[in-house]
Amino acid sequence: MSAVLAIGGQDNIRLGINRPREWATRSRRAAMNNMIEILEEHPDDVVEKELESAIWALNEDEQIDLVALAWLGRGDGDASEWDDLRHQAAEAHNNRTAAYLLGLPLLPDYLEEALDQFGESSAAAMEGKL
Repeated sequence: MSAVLAIGGQDNIRLGINRPREWATRSRRAAMNNMIEILEEHPDDVVEKELESAIWALNEDEQIDLVALAWLGRGDGDASEWDDLRHQAAEAHNNRTAAYLLGLPLLPDYLEEALDQFGESSAAAMEGKL
């Protein structure tokens, strides 16, 4: 799962989220045009392909955990409801897990929020300490 967090973090950088000064210096119209271009789907997106491969490399239980973490971070419950969220994710599990997760534009934020609820950091997860 650490690979998913690391790659997801790269996706935030690609989307320009970590470059506020660059965005602030552009006119509003130019920034909006650039954001639209950045958010468009690109069939050759290496980051997306790496993330999809990392998700597919997870076993079924890990994929279920990842979906449950995304739901937890999205606010579908809190850490005390983990067992219920995980049970729901297990019931919903299918062969489209990667496509589903990649369809969540805030996936890295959701995962980070979920880890925060368990008192863990994304940095620890990326270092493989979880």
